[in-house]
Amino acid sequence: MLNLSIILENSARKHPQKVAITFMSNALTYTQLNAAANQVANGLNALGVTPGDKVALSCLNLPYFPIIYFGILKAGAVVVPLSVLLKKDEVAYHLSNSDAKAYFCFSGNAILPMAKEGYEGFLKAENCSHFIEITPKPEDKPTIEGVLTFGAFLNGLSHTWESHVSNAEDTAVIIYTSGTTGRPKGAELTHNNLLINAITCSEFMRLEASDVQLTVLPLFHIFAMTVMMNAGFYKGCSNVLQARFDAPETLQLMQTNQVSVFAGVPTMYQALVAAETKHFDLEKISKQLRICVSGGASLPVQVLQDFEKKFDVPVIEGYGMSEGSPVVTFNHLDVGRKSGSVGTPVWGVQVKLVDDKGNEVSHGERGELLYKGPNVMKGYYKNPEATTNTIKNGWLYSGDIAIKDTDGFYFIVDRLKDMIIRGGLNVYPREIEEVMITHPAIAMVAIIGVPHELHGEEIMACVVLKDGENINEEDLKQWVKNRVASYKYPRIIKFMNTLPISATGKILKKELRAQLS
Repeated sequence: MLNLSIILENSARKHPQKVAITFMSNALTYTQLNAAANQVANGLNALGVTPGDKVALSCLNLPYFPIIYFGILKAGAVVVPLSVLLKKDEVAYHLSNSDAKAYFCFSGNAILPMAKEGYEGFLKAENCSHFIEITPKPEDKPTIEGVLTFGAFLNGLSHTWESHVSNAEDTAVIIYTSGTTGRPKGAELTHNNLLINAITCSEFMRLEASDVQLTVLPLFHIFAMTVMMNAGFYKGCSNVLQARFDAPETLQLMQTNQVSVFAGVPTMYQALVAAETKHFDLEKISKQLRICVSGGASLPVQVLQDFEKKFDVPVIEGYGMSEGSPVVTFNHLDVGRKSGSVGTPVWGVQVKLVDDKGNEVSHGERGELLYKGPNVMKGYYKNPEATTNTIKNGWLYSGDIAIKDTDGFYFIVDRLKDMIIRGGLNVYPREIEEVMITHPAIAMVAIIGVPHELHGEEIMACVVLKDGENINEEDLKQWVKNRVASYKYPRIIKFMNTLPISATGKILKKELRAQLS
């Protein structure tokens, strides 16, 4: 018997008056956070939500997120976290596909009208019976006339609740994949999946109750949810929430709150490297920072080295995916780390690389990364065909291409579906991106394949230059050509002001291709 909410309840017992969550000028102790989650469980029970029912949640990095998340778990229901960027039709799809019975949605603002899009999507989902708008303050009126606010939902409810006793293999959370190929699929993660992964993360980050984490990665994404929130609550850490990434604000929060643990994606590290620090006490920030974590996408080696030089703190990179709860491999401090590597398998997880015939490849050879262990999802919700295609004999086929060196460290080469075949030769975009990002004029780069009549695919580089920098296409082509094999350099270079980026900081190559088609 196991319910993931035990990580909050246990810390509320051990550290009752310790600050669990800080957001702007507001702070909640573990006792207050647990009591508010109990109110949510009582409220869901009053709405008729029963164990096993699905409850969706769209919320920025605000104290409401963990309150509702753990309240849903306490009620024995399944959390369905949704991206805050979804439009009404996407919301309707996720609510319908997940069979959500209730939906908590933050109000948003004029730029990001979450409640408007969420409510219109809710009206299209026949299975979803209850819409609760999370207003900025509990006493605020709803932006959608006549709907129930979160403040009204909680009003008068008891602060005590006996959590539902779930089975370890019951589904706790359904995380929807990004949908880079086809419509998003819901990965069913069990209480056991998420608890073991959170404990594992707390161990390789060496978390202590004295740590202060800064969470700017969106909590609706599995990276922040497990690596920061769940792992931090398990250890009784304090967690500072930032609603959206802004490099100067991040630096200010680090300085003010004496942050010791930070997690980000490559685009965040790039922005922090480029950020002006003359208005901050960089020495103080660096002294307090104990460890930084990178994931979500491959961190360019140049960016890693520049960040570590500037902040004098180690960045440990790992590899994971929603289907893996999420962490699969990591650069463990006790094993050692290698720049550009995603490390070695985490506790209880086995990894191997295979060719297109399923045969394991030798050291230094490229192969698709497969893994098995307690982190592997239950399956894709209501999609047995996709589950069967992804999990075979207990091994999850990641779709990522990697190599393993003789020391057992893994290096992600690229996504299998992003690989470019030019004239019959395989070109791995990340390899070219790693080279190009070292150019002093380049801020961001994405390599994609575009159709070509003769070669099948041609290599295109989409480049964002640093402010004040300039270089022409031919000079940049020649610069790259001098550094890679002749069949690998980009024949087409597209200079852009920005690249499409997801809410989690990933460059969206699918959208990039659509923009340029």
